[in-house]
Amino acid sequence: MLAELAAANAAFSVIKQTVAHGKELATAGKAINDLVFAKEELRRRSEKKKNSLFSRSQDSSEFDEFMALEQINKNEAELRSMMQIYGRAGLWNDWQKFQAEARKSRQTQEKLKARKRKELMEVLIWSVVGLLILSAAGGLFYWALLSKGVI
Repeated sequence: MLAELAAANAAFSVIKQTVAHGKELATAGKAINDLVFAKEELRRRSEKKKNSLFSRSQDSSEFDEFMALEQINKNEAELRSMMQIYGRAGLWNDWQKFQAEARKSRQTQEKLKARKRKELMEVLIWSVVGLLILSAAGGLFYWALLSKGVI
């Protein structure tokens, strides 16, 4: 959680310096991207903790996570203001649409990756089961040959 907050704060610092030096927001694209990914990672971890069966309900880190998200939201609000003042008309709205589409794309890719992983595990399990059955059948065949005295 602290790593994500530190990354978000560092990214926002770069964005502010870029604007303060009179450069366009596009030159701070990587920093904006880092800010967004830090926020998403923090939210993802928070959701993962909430859905965990073993998490404690009175965890002190919940407040820290909340405050970290608040700080990132504050930075994002300031970024919105910068985009509206220094960017072209409608830049913030276009950015929001782009983020939503990118988020959906990432979620689709994650689901596809999880499904492929599940399919691979099923193939591996069935392969091991098949190998065990073949080994057992071979062992029985060998035992039958031994008991008849063929071998």
